[in-house]
Amino acid sequence: MQNRFLLGAIIGLIAGIVLAFAYAYNAAPGLMIVEDESQYGYADTIERIETAAEAEGWAVPTKHDLSGTVGEHGYDVAPVTVLELCQPDHAGNLLSEEDNYVVTSMMPCRVSVYERSDGTVIVSRMNTSLVARVFGGSIAEIMAEATEDNERILESVLQ
Repeated sequence: MQNRFLLGAIIGLIAGIVLAFAYAYNAAPGLMIVEDESQYGYADTIERIETAAEAEGWAVPTKHDLSGTVGEHGYDVAPVTVLELCQPDHAGNLLSEEDNYVVTSMMPCRVSVYERSDGTVIVSRMNTSLVARVFGGSIAEIMAEATEDNERILESVLQ
């Protein structure tokens, strides 16, 4: 009787782990990337994000016109631009600790603006506050502040 109970408990535990993993695997993309519809057209959305970023003390050091770049190689894709947003204070605080360099591949913060075939303009970005929690410490703290700033910047265009 005890052996059957133990075997049932082990099978239940394994099944629970498998189900939890399957759920997490399927839910991860929706948790890691945030997409919202813009209330403006494509070019206006980009311009408004840049203006709002600068008003919040952020810089926009680079814009990547992905549709233009791949268009040069013969691909016809809908308009897509990735804006790099940098806040020097957040970046400086993060880079003040060498152990934090592990997250530099996510710097500066990137926001993608793209247009769907139905004309809808989407603003997409990584859920950096969620990602930062995994690291903990000053990374989580600084990236949480940066995420709050980013979301405040994006409020100016989101529906």
